[in-house]
Amino acid sequence: MENYNQTVLSKFILMGITDRPELQAPLFGLFLVIYVISVVGNLGMVILTMVDTRLQTPMYFFLRHLALTDLGYSTTVGPKMLVNFVADQNKISYYFCASQLAFFLVFIISELFILSAMSYDRYVAICNPLLYTVVMSQRVCRVLVAVPYLYSTFVSLLVTVKIFNLSFCGYNVIKHFYCDSLPLISLLCSNTHEIELIILILAGFNLIFSLLIILVSYLLILESVLKMNSAESRHKAFSTCGSHLTVVTVFYGTLIFMYVQPESSHSFDTDKVASIFYALVIPMLNPLIYSLRNKDVKCALQRTWKKLYNVFS
Repeated sequence: MENYNQTVLSKFILMGITDRPELQAPLFGLFLVIYVISVVGNLGMVILTMVDTRLQTPMYFFLRHLALTDLGYSTTVGPKMLVNFVADQNKISYYFCASQLAFFLVFIISELFILSAMSYDRYVAICNPLLYTVVMSQRVCRVLVAVPYLYSTFVSLLVTVKIFNLSFCGYNVIKHFYCDSLPLISLLCSNTHEIELIILILAGFNLIFSLLIILVSYLLILESVLKMNSAESRHKAFSTCGSHLTVVTVFYGTLIFMYVQPESSHSFDTDKVASIFYALVIPMLNPLIYSLRNKDVKCALQRTWKKLYNVFS
């Protein structure tokens, strides 16, 4: 039976964002621009934090990995989604679908905990500035990034293997623009109670635990800032957290909207809208937020442009 199902479902068909022909061309143009900006912005952030010596600090080390995860999951979803607008049927092979789900989960879960690591970094910088270089050593920074990558890989493989080891029915149309876990589960003929419970527990743990780290870090930061006597010191402390807080608010706000909906109002259409936002729009916004609000990044960008100009002029 398993071989039969796998033979029948050698491929899936992705529904895409809309089936209205008049919207295909403008939406293709819009999302192509969004994806290109996302790739250029995040790749630029990765290169900038690697080549500029003044950005070789823990804060920008984490920012580099945030850009990598943004680039990772937007690229996992974006190009295939764009095919929806130009193809009559956007087909995706069985194994490509499994790979897309696996890579997307790796990057999206990693981003949750990298954002948590960034909040811890800001806590140490503001509350223990004299011990900052000792506490946030290169080794500690690498561990704070390596653990999320390893953990997210484990979770991704667990969920993906569980789903694709179950039996699919003959119906192979995924009501989404990429291979996500919930739309795939709706196509299963097997008992889905176990995998649904696993996803619920893991999603709840990832969201709550990572958000708890961020909330505790910022409560301690707020307590420390309120004790400062100088208004200038308070402003400087808040300004170093502004970009990160903006990113956290947008990212977690979207995820909470998606996962904490009442069952009665939950639908794949609302999931699509939320998924578009966190899979494509947020990766575009993050480098813009950090470049527009951060003087160090803007200065590093100017220095890099001057070096390139001198080389090619």
